[in-house]
Amino acid sequence: MTDTRMSHEIQSNDSGKAEFRIRIANSFSEIDAKKWSGLTGTSASSHEDTYYNPFVSHAYLSALEETGCATAQSGWLGQHLLLETESGELHGAMPAYVKNHSQGEYVFDHGWADAFERAGGHYYPKLQSSIPFTPATGPRLLAGIGRNRSYVQAALTEGLKALTDRHGLSSAHATFVPDDEIAVFADHEYLCRKDQQFHFINPQYQSYDAFLATLASRKRKALKKERRVALENNIAVEWLTGDDLTEEIWDIFFGFYQDTGSRKWGRPYLTRAFFSRVGETMANDILLILAKRDGHYIAGAINFIGSDTLYGRHWGCVEDHPFLHFEICYHQAIDFAISRGLGVVEAGAQGEHKLSRGYLPVTTHSAHYITHPGLREAIADYLVHERQDVENMGDILRQHGPFKKA
Repeated sequence: MTDTRMSHEIQSNDSGKAEFRIRIANSFSEIDAKKWSGLTGTSASSHEDTYYNPFVSHAYLSALEETGCATAQSGWLGQHLLLETESGELHGAMPAYVKNHSQGEYVFDHGWADAFERAGGHYYPKLQSSIPFTPATGPRLLAGIGRNRSYVQAALTEGLKALTDRHGLSSAHATFVPDDEIAVFADHEYLCRKDQQFHFINPQYQSYDAFLATLASRKRKALKKERRVALENNIAVEWLTGDDLTEEIWDIFFGFYQDTGSRKWGRPYLTRAFFSRVGETMANDILLILAKRDGHYIAGAINFIGSDTLYGRHWGCVEDHPFLHFEICYHQAIDFAISRGLGVVEAGAQGEHKLSRGYLPVTTHSAHYITHPGLREAIADYLVHERQDVENMGDILRQHGPFKKA
């Protein structure tokens, strides 16, 4: 580990003064899991009245590193920021990686990299605060309950800039940043970028039929037919979580995942060992939705469960059936969210086809610290136009949603 001492002092909980430093951990094996969980919560199944996002948990992030998914060899060198007192008390943290490529991020900066390289600069390596291979919004500026949140978040944003400068990197990026954090980055001279995903918002529907009742008649009939056709050919659906997630089940799902991954991006990012690890350490935060026909599993999707959100991630199949992908990934996810009283379903990146199935456009945010003045100016100008385009497209798409018009 390395550390950067903070010259600032703030009032500590015991009314004394505390000096802080930022330490850099190269791996989650160097970070105490209990201390990290004090910043993020422990599990959606713990029944604590606190926000919980499974992707920033120590269990998830350490699984990515320890099973060979996010490592220096794969281009994800850990540089995790820990804001501590001199006595080692952890007040804040930020997952971060030095990267020599832009793969597995889902916020595309390849154009920026190409332009800078053509101008004679070196865009890589860069610093990235994100959850590897996971396009899900969640906290990046982690602050424990009862801490001076504004100070902690400010210190972490400045710490990320200092780390970028210390290593002589071109830039630092924080992606899929929540609404309440993007303003902090903006206050500290990061460039702010907007993008768009499609989320299902649950205002506490009592059933899927209650959701259908809010749709225009033509859309409602289309979804009913789609769901009926998807489950023809003697197809049944199972929800598996907790103790249901056996090694045999993971073998089956990994086959689905490999099939889709090899077709979409050449080499799947996640290893078979990763699924075993998260199955051991966070099984109650995982939902597998599997389709079975004639006694054999033929398709499935993995979801992660937060305190108020179901996060859809990977899908795969070994048999093609009309609308089965939509049934497993979107309709069944809505069914589960309603049954659990979850407020949101995030169904992954992109996909305007989700609109007709009840998923509405939602703005996502990222923040970017660019060290080269010329590159920063060019990107800042580009982002002005891009943000307006994203806002305009969101307005148009919302007008074409499936819901009844007021």
